[in-house]
Amino acid sequence: EAIQHELTAHWPGSQAVLRALAGFPQLVRQSVPQERRCSFIAPEDAVTPALQAAVAALDCELLFSAGRYLDVLPRGVGKGAALRRLAAAAGFDPASVVVAGDTLNDLSMFEAGFRGVVVGGAEPALAERVRKNPRVHVATLEGCGGILEGLARHGMPTGLASTPASMPACGDAELVMVYHRLPYDELVVDGVTLQRRPKSPNGIMPTLLNFFAGGRTGSWVAWSQQASRTPAGFETHVAVDPQRYPNLRAARIALTPDDIDLFYKKFSKEAFWPIIFSFPDKAEFKQAHWERFLEVNRLFAEQTAREAAHGATAWIHDYNLWMVPAFLRPLRPDLTIAFFHHTAFPSSDVFNILPWRRDIIGSLLQCDYVGFHIPRYVENFVDAVRSFAPVEVAASTPCAPRFLTYGCALGVDRMVTAIDVGGRKVALGAHPVGTDVALIRRLAHSSEVQRQLAELDGVLDGRTGIVSIERLDYVKGSLEKLQAFERMLERHPELLGQVTLLNIVTPAASGMEIYDSLREELDRTVGRINGRFSTLDWVPVRYFYRSLPFEDVVAHYAACGIAWITPLRDGLNLVAKEYVATRHAVGRPGVLILSEFAGAAVELHGALLVNPYDANAMGETLYQALTMGADEIAYRAARLAMIVDEHDVNRWGDGFLAALDRERAPLDAADERPAA
Repeated sequence: EAIQHELTAHWPGSQAVLRALAGFPQLVRQSVPQERRCSFIAPEDAVTPALQAAVAALDCELLFSAGRYLDVLPRGVGKGAALRRLAAAAGFDPASVVVAGDTLNDLSMFEAGFRGVVVGGAEPALAERVRKNPRVHVATLEGCGGILEGLARHGMPTGLASTPASMPACGDAELVMVYHRLPYDELVVDGVTLQRRPKSPNGIMPTLLNFFAGGRTGSWVAWSQQASRTPAGFETHVAVDPQRYPNLRAARIALTPDDIDLFYKKFSKEAFWPIIFSFPDKAEFKQAHWERFLEVNRLFAEQTAREAAHGATAWIHDYNLWMVPAFLRPLRPDLTIAFFHHTAFPSSDVFNILPWRRDIIGSLLQCDYVGFHIPRYVENFVDAVRSFAPVEVAASTPCAPRFLTYGCALGVDRMVTAIDVGGRKVALGAHPVGTDVALIRRLAHSSEVQRQLAELDGVLDGRTGIVSIERLDYVKGSLEKLQAFERMLERHPELLGQVTLLNIVTPAASGMEIYDSLREELDRTVGRINGRFSTLDWVPVRYFYRSLPFEDVVAHYAACGIAWITPLRDGLNLVAKEYVATRHAVGRPGVLILSEFAGAAVELHGALLVNPYDANAMGETLYQALTMGADEIAYRAARLAMIVDEHDVNRWGDGFLAALDRERAPLDAADERPAA
């Protein structure tokens, strides 16, 4: 506070500065937050003796950097002087302080007597001014990589002792998928690791694998659970499916059960998950877990760097690997790095609760293309970036008619499609994941699903089936849904015996203690509802707490005239699309009730949208669906089916890479990196 007071005492005030410099028309005020300084854009010839005299008369200093940025600051309180005072006030040994910078604006820090690092790509004038200073290292790597290079040069710990400064050796993969999971399940039988198809075939795995079906050379970087990180006889490279994908190999990273438990089950789910879905009160932050998270992300980055051919594309998936771009960019500046979020991205005020928010944003800004499900998440990301740096919007586009722009919680009118942050251009896009419509169509007409459908029709016995399928998770709103169903039965007793809720809850991964209390509450609520309303020949809630084969899920979709999908938050929600595709395939139009806080709400025109936090609206919207006329049901169902058919999972994957390809040309022209 004493330093803050001293800075304030020497500042004449912005208005006094602006009045004194009003006679210099070449100065254009920057539209960035400014406190105890005035920042302008100006050409080099604007820095005249007259301007310098006017600034000196204010008892201020003038800083000009990068050939265009001009700052007026209180005299003696530049970065170097302020840092000296701060270090002294905090009791820091000057020998333990290292400064880093990239423009002439940072020069005073390098002249303050501290050791320093000028990062790669810095303003040439700064590098020239400090080149003879023995305390300053001019790095070759950019950004974080340059800082790590400098710390190592100064003999200081980096916290990443085994991180190589560079990794020039290239692999031969044209496309590297970087995903926490392998594209197959590993099963150990008699000490031999066998591959088997994933339990859930209707994920994005088949779509991502299809990019290698034509013989494209690629690698799939993922973890493999092992007893140690260096198991004897461990094969890093394993063929995925030589017949279908002849040039695709899995590049396995050996992680221990403890690694996976901390990195994925604990840290990702306890620190990131609650923030991503705007439940900050449930978040737990532990620095030791973050350091393990960094360690695992570094392993993924290093393996990716080994796999990729020169100028290749690395496609990184989801928040579990948020820090991979930060480690990968210094190792392989030639790569095109793309990132896709399979979850939501929260508003900036929630995201910024994360203690490591700057690190994550800095890492994502090392990408060439960052994708999200919907425009709202793109805008949330841009707002988060603005929390730390001035952002120039390089391009934007209207969201309609593809996405709803009003009438739901997640609608926006326009979406930013490219930003410039400190000269670094990053392209952005919205790509809602689709479902595998062709697979659902085949399954819906299979003998097994038709057999189950006949059984379910018999169980429902003419009653309207309401299907609810979700994973056990507080973000899914399972408990709120059951409570709304109970209230609706109270308010509309004429529906007793006429409706049945098929409530399917998939268990969370083992070891996830955070969900135990939720399951107990669900069990109690189902028991209470059935105890209150059941008769000898009718049970209002048929509750299944287990994973069902996808064929069984399709049969339940086909049997139920209403899908009730009301998460409190959800990045997208593929269940909604699976339901629409199934009902269309069997020729039974159905009603989709969807939370307006699910990402799919802005895409699925024709759904009944509801606020899951509004207990009254939840019950009344369900009642509206139960009493809807056949013509309206058919109209809404046809509209939904057209959207789901047109934007299936294959179009999602093709669209993402096509968008990346479209952006590569302008990014190449704007950046010296060969493939950025």
